[in-house]
Amino acid sequence: MKESPSAYYIHCFAHQLQLVLVAVAKGNDDCVRFFDRVSLLLNVIGVSCKRHDMLRDARLHNIMKLLECGELQTGSGLNQEMRLPRPGDTRWGSHYKTVLNIIAMYPTIRDVLITLGQDASQRSDWPKIHTIVGVFESFDFIFNAHLMLVILGYTSDLSDCLQRIDQDILTAMALVRTAKSRIQELRANGWDAFLQKVTLFCNKHGIQVPIMEDNYVPYGRSTRFARPQTNDDHFRREVFLGVIDQISQELENRFDEINMELLSCMSALNPANSFSAFDAHKVQRLAEFYPKDFLSADLIHLELQLDNYIDDMRNDENFQGL
Repeated sequence: MKESPSAYYIHCFAHQLQLVLVAVAKGNDDCVRFFDRVSLLLNVIGVSCKRHDMLRDARLHNIMKLLECGELQTGSGLNQEMRLPRPGDTRWGSHYKTVLNIIAMYPTIRDVLITLGQDASQRSDWPKIHTIVGVFESFDFIFNAHLMLVILGYTSDLSDCLQRIDQDILTAMALVRTAKSRIQELRANGWDAFLQKVTLFCNKHGIQVPIMEDNYVPYGRSTRFARPQTNDDHFRREVFLGVIDQISQELENRFDEINMELLSCMSALNPANSFSAFDAHKVQRLAEFYPKDFLSADLIHLELQLDNYIDDMRNDENFQGL
C-alpha cells in the first residue's frame, strides 16, 4: 500500500462480504436478540467437555434411531459429526455454519438442554439452562434461525469463492449477482414458502405457531418496548422484509458498480485457456483505476502498446491456433 496508494486487493471483497453479514446481524433488533441468544446457547452447551460429549452422544443416538426408521441414509460423507462453532465478526462464514448446525441438530440440542435442566449436579446453571430452553422452543427463535439460514446461505458460496487464492473472478462476479438476485426474489415471492417451511419445522418439533392475524406478543421481554402490531406485521414486514431490505442495501453499497467494474477489468488478465478472456479495452480501463501509476500520457501510450501487442500476437507463428 505504501508503494501504490491505489492498490486493490481482491481478498478485500471477502472482507466486504463479511461486513455485510455483520451489519445485518447487528443492525436489526430481532437479529441482535437472536445472536445474543445463540451466544447464551453456546455458553451453556460449550461450558465444559462433558457437555460437548453429551451433545455428541445424543446426536449419535438420534442418528441411530433415524437410521433404524429408514429416515437417514448411510454412506461416505453422510451423517458426519457436527459441532457448534461460535460466530465471529472476522471468521468467514461462521455465522452461517453456526445457524446451519443449530437447525440440523435442533432435536439433539434440545434433548441435551432438557437433560441438563433436570440434572441436579447442574443446579448452579439451572437458571441459564431453563431460560435457554424456553428461548430454544419459542417461535421467535425458530423464525429468526430459518431467516438467517436463508439469508446467509445465499451468500455462503460467494464467501467461499472470494476466499480462494485461485478464485475465478468471473465466477465471483456471477455469484455476487446471483446473491443479489436471489435475495430480491425472496423479497418479492418468498414469504409464503418461507413461512410454510418454518411452520412445518415447528409442527415437527411441537412448537406453537402463532396466528398471523393475532396481536404480536414479544418473547422474553416486556410489551412496553414493543409497539402494538399483528404477528404478520412483525414477522413479515418488520423482520422478514426488514432484514432482506437491509442486506440488499448493504450488498449494493459494498459491491457497487465501481467494484464490479474493477473485477470485470481484472478478468481480462485471466491466464486461463491461453488468455482467452483478454480484452484490450478492459486492460485500458483497469489502468485508469491506478492514477498514481498511470499518468495521462501513460494511458495514451498504453493504448498504442496494446494495439501493437495484439497485432504482434496475431502475426506470431508460435501463437497460431490459440
